[in-house]
Amino acid sequence: MAPPDTLRVGFTASRKVGNAVARNRAKRRLRAAAAALLPLYGQPGRDYVLVARTATGTKPFSVLLEDLKAALEAAHAASRTKTKA
Repeated sequence: MAPPDTLRVGFTASRKVGNAVARNRAKRRLRAAAAALLPLYGQPGRDYVLVARTATGTKPFSVLLEDLKAALEAAHAASRTKTKA
């Protein structure tokens, strides 16, 4: 079990994303985006799973970063409201 102050992340890409080359490219791009944003926006003690979609391998990297940032903020907001209830 990981210490409570660590941040863990996993990556996945199904066959729907494309062939092996496309899936690996999508996961590499997700890893790069996570490396850039999780130190800034990730919360220690949480686990993140990033799922590649078809467009992950082709959309501009700046858009991918914006999407991940928005997803992290939405996930954190949802968890705040869930813990208040």
